[in-house]
This record gives sequence, structure tokens and C-alpha cells, in this order.
Amino acid sequence: MIGFDEALALVADAAAPLGRERVAIAQAHGRVLAAPVAAQIAAPPWDASAMDGYAIRDADLADLPVQLAIIGESFPGSGFQGSLEAGSCVRLFTGAPVPAGADRVVIQEAVKREGPFATFAEPPGPARHIRRRGSDFESGDHLLDAGRRLDSRALVAAAGADTAEVEVWRRPRLAVLSTGDELVDPGRARDVEGSIPDSVSLGIVALAESYGAEPVRRRRLGDVLPEMETAAAEAIAAADLVVVTGGASVGEKDHARRMFEPAGLDLIFSKVAIKPGKPVWFGRAGGRLVLGLPGNPTSALVTARLLLAPLLAGLSGRDASTALRWRRSTLAEGLAPCGSRETFVRAVADDGAARPLSNQDSSAQRTLAAADLLIRRRPGSPAAEPGETVEVIDF
Repeated sequence: MIGFDEALALVADAAAPLGRERVAIAQAHGRVLAAPVAAQIAAPPWDASAMDGYAIRDADLADLPVQLAIIGESFPGSGFQGSLEAGSCVRLFTGAPVPAGADRVVIQEAVKREGPFATFAEPPGPARHIRRRGSDFESGDHLLDAGRRLDSRALVAAAGADTAEVEVWRRPRLAVLSTGDELVDPGRARDVEGSIPDSVSLGIVALAESYGAEPVRRRRLGDVLPEMETAAAEAIAAADLVVVTGGASVGEKDHARRMFEPAGLDLIFSKVAIKPGKPVWFGRAGGRLVLGLPGNPTSALVTARLLLAPLLAGLSGRDASTALRWRRSTLAEGLAPCGSRETFVRAVADDGAARPLSNQDSSAQRTLAAADLLIRRRPGSPAAEPGETVEVIDF
């Protein structure tokens, strides 16, 4: 059995990106750039008005008040054709091209329009309300680094730079196998004696998608080894990463590891000294990565957050450490001394502090739904009092 930090380092070492591909910008949300993005055009592509108003020459406002002839209009996508001459102005709107010869835009609230003329009575002030061509970026400028996850802000920048396609790392294909004769589809347990809903696999798939996985298979298996071996072989053929839940103990029907032995299971680690989640294991089989998670809902989701999330981040092209951003928080309630295993306490954020939840059982699903933090407790830590500082992570 190894410690959490050692297990995490082994996971990060195995989490190499899986290959590159080009995708349309409209399908790139959440993907990780494999190559930087450079601007294909300048932004703005012309001197553009920052306000609705009138384009004028400064010389025409030397003696106020003054009345200028409105010689045309400029709209985004349909600019004024021509130059601004002495004694004239152009009505224009936010984002529209500023006509040649103009020095500034005077906002419409400061102008009185009378038919084909505009009257300017007050000095316009220092603001020119013009976004100069290329003031955001020029064609060829470097905008986004390789390794950047394409969130909403990055997509705006890439699309605004006239990028049609981006080179990204391939999403890891994920297969989830949940084991246990007692498991049935949610909605059936009330009618099948001795059964419980298969809740864990749904949570694992949801978490995995949020960290970049492409789920390709989710299957529930009974505890029949030949059938499990067939399912394992099919999952290995379909996916880059197989996650199996349950069956990690030493009982007669605990076949989670045995099902991968025909594919040459090579264990990287078999247990981790953490609570909850000690039975978590990790290895390779048939050239694919395999992660075994406990069957209890809380244990499964905690270990998935701690080990599956960084594994997927690395496979997706990010630094695996980006999935585990520990920070300091204040305890709202005290904690008992920690035992010999590193412990992750489910908690809620309460007015800037971390409040441990009362039910820390590894099968508790109501507590799981309430928790939005994990408190990290190092092995052998003494009791902690309210107000003390602890390590936390978003759950």
C-alpha cells in the first residue's frame, strides 16, 4: 500500500496526451490546445466607433457652438464611403468604421440633431471614443498558448481572430464498468428484491466528462468471471481508459482485477493509504490504462476526484496538477485526530469557512450530494479546532 502523493505521482506519470486532431472552432469547447493560436486578422479590423454618435474633425469644434452638415451614416458592416470634409460630420454607431479624416466621435447625447444638421454646443472632453485598428491584436499576434483549455473566454478570442479550426489533443475515450450482482438500473430497485440502483457509474461518467473524457461505454456487470472477462476485453478494444467500480476486495465474487488478467494486467499500484478509498488500484491491460475504484458511492467519487480527475486532465493535454488545486481555508467546526491513513473529509463551504458534514460514511449518498469541498487531513494529524487553517479542494 502506498501513500496518496506517491499514487498521484504515478497517475501523473501515466497521463500522457493521446494524439492531436483538428476540430472546428464551434466544436472546440472544453478541448485543450495542442498548438498555439495566432490571429488571422487585426482586431478591430478598422478604426471603429466605441459609441453611438457623430464622427467629426477637431478643427470644426474650434468655435462653439457650431452646426455641421450630416453627410452620411456608418453602420457595423456598412461603413461610410468617403472622407470627412471641413464643416461636415457622419452619424455612426458602435462598432462602425470611423470615416477617414475624423479625429473623434462625439456621443449622441451631447449633440442636437436638426434635420440634415448636427449642433455641437459644448467641448467634447478628452475621450475620443475610437478603437484604433489593431489596438486589441494585429494579424499574426500570438493569442493562446498550447495547453490552454478552450473555455468561453478563449473561444471568443480564437473566433474573434478569425480562426476556423484549432489543433487540439484528442479526448480520452472512456469505458466505465460497474460490477455487482446487486446492481440494477435506477428506477428498478424498488421492484427487485435484494437490489440497489447503480448510482456510481452515472457519477463517474459525469465527473469524467467535466475533465475532458469522451464516454464510449457504460456497462453493468454481474459477478460472473467469464462474462466479466469478455466485457473487459471489449472495453479495452473500445477505450483509452477503463474505469471499473466495485469488486476490489478479496471475496469469492470480487473479480474486478481478475477480469483483466487475460489481457495481461500489469498493476502500477494496488492500494492507497487514504480514507475513504483504500481499495483503489491502477494498472495497464492490453495497452490501455485501467483504474479500479471502490463500489461505495462516496469512496468512488472521492477517489475519482483525487485520481481520475488528474489522470483525465493529463490524457487530455493539460498538466495533471491543474485538476488538484489545494488552497487554505478556515475550519467552521472542529475535527477529531486523523488516523494512520490520509483522510479526505467531506465538507460544505459556509461563509468562507469549511464545515465538515456529520455523516462521513463511505456509502452516504445524501452527504455526497451536499458536499462541495474535501478537507485534506495528513496521516497522524492532531485534532483541529474551529478557526484553524486546513487544506481544501473543490469537490
